[in-house]
Amino acid sequence: MHDPIADMLVGIKNAGNAGKDLAVVPFSQLKEEIATVLFKHGYIASYAKKGKKVAKALEIGILYVGKAPRIDSVARISKSSRRVYFKVADIKPIRNGYGLLVLSTPKGIMSGDEARKAEVGGEALFKIW
Repeated sequence: MHDPIADMLVGIKNAGNAGKDLAVVPFSQLKEEIATVLFKHGYIASYAKKGKKVAKALEIGILYVGKAPRIDSVARISKSSRRVYFKVADIKPIRNGYGLLVLSTPKGIMSGDEARKAEVGGEALFKIW
């Protein structure tokens, strides 16, 4: 069994560590929504859907700060074998505000700050810094 979200995150992180400009991952609607959140919060440079029908892929532009990649590390919270849910009161800043918590909520994929403002909890997908 594999975890497509973890594969996407590790692909982005490894592409940054290897000095590449793009990371290409298989397309899914969930991955595109995650890429939207990461782009909005400045963790990736760009994202675009490429291809048609079965051969769709998501191209993700790697963002660098100086010569170092913007994404230092990622930690998957919920896994297929163990789901972790947060209430609104449980959502705390990651790395004293320098990180990002990404949640799957009833209102869609959003960051921890957005979920707190919208007063919704949900499944904690991963944290990134």
